[in-house]
Amino acid sequence: MKLSLITLLASSSTSIDAIITLVSILAIVVIIFSVVLRAVNQTYIIGYIFTGILLGQHGIGVVKDEESIFLLGELGIILLLFFIGMEINLVDFVKRWKVAVVGTLAQISLSVLIVVIIGHFIDWNFARSVVVGFVIALSSSAVVIKLLQDKKLINKRVGKNVLSILLAQDVALVPLLIIISQLGGKEQSMQSLVLMIVGAVIIVSVLIYIYIKGTLHIPFAKRIDRDHELQVFMAIFLCFGGALFTLLFGLSGALGAFVGGMIINSVKETGWIHDTLHSFRVLFVSFFFISVGLQIDLDFLQHNLGIILIVLLVVYMTNHFLNTIILRMFSSNWREAFLGGALLAQIGELSFLLSSTALSLGIIQEFAYKFTISLISLTLIISPFWIGLTEKLIDISAKRKLTRLKRQHTLSQK
Repeated sequence: MKLSLITLLASSSTSIDAIITLVSILAIVVIIFSVVLRAVNQTYIIGYIFTGILLGQHGIGVVKDEESIFLLGELGIILLLFFIGMEINLVDFVKRWKVAVVGTLAQISLSVLIVVIIGHFIDWNFARSVVVGFVIALSSSAVVIKLLQDKKLINKRVGKNVLSILLAQDVALVPLLIIISQLGGKEQSMQSLVLMIVGAVIIVSVLIYIYIKGTLHIPFAKRIDRDHELQVFMAIFLCFGGALFTLLFGLSGALGAFVGGMIINSVKETGWIHDTLHSFRVLFVSFFFISVGLQIDLDFLQHNLGIILIVLLVVYMTNHFLNTIILRMFSSNWREAFLGGALLAQIGELSFLLSSTALSLGIIQEFAYKFTISLISLTLIISPFWIGLTEKLIDISAKRKLTRLKRQHTLSQK
């Protein structure tokens, strides 16, 4: 008995040492990448992905327990969508429902149509083409919202329009997952379907109530406002409680956190939540993007770099063009629409979930999954540079227009 206890303690000590070592290495590498990226005015997300690539089994192999990182990353997605929900004013979103709903439906439909046509010529089955179309249609809320905040665009018209589309895309994740399940031959029982419908009805009812009321109040708000420890646990409950609620109805936990964030946005006594959970968000979101980097197979990337870069360029050009046209149709001028198209051109983090679901159902195979993971990751890495290039093109165009107007004015005076 004593020997077993000593062995257990020794084993636990070894595990604790390994965890401390891993966390320390992760922190050092993230700091190094982040300092370099901040010097060139790029988002930390790229640094997180590079950290995963470097330390994963396809890099120097420091990270052995990838499953734990993935689980922490899932918590990161829940926190991320909770914070995204907190940025969304439901009344303001309803005012922009056309650009959000029509824009998202058009983006998904056109993406699927393009991939189905291409898939027809390269012998892809219909299910695989639809999944890939879904994957490339979703943009990255994490990257875009961070960039909108950094560029002080989040409260401007282009920022609000882009946020509306991102919100609609996040909501669309649930039906997309259901469609993929059906394409993969996964039959839903009547009980699970009823549960999902009931959950969806409750969520819609809550959102309608928020829209009608405008402002909500929580009990004991003054007591909570004076107690920091209580704030921490209350904030965690509001975030993960929403996730648990939707999970009970067979829906995405991230969706529940997202709706929870929207509820918080309408509660005026909860300004402390942002500060309370911000550190948790930074930590767990970093784990999510590190887990993305861990999945990138450098050998696979090297052997298929040519075709990946071609598809990458096609995705960026297609998404940029489609979103520019969509935004231009709904009150944006060409400058705003072109910038908004660049902001939405990358493939989003939620597409990883679509890809992994399709892999588990046998719709795509290991090669297609690795290809998709590499493609999504590269679009996230390139996104800030693509947006920066777009801004420079817009500035050049504006300067040329100004020069032309000055010249015309000078000639008219003569």
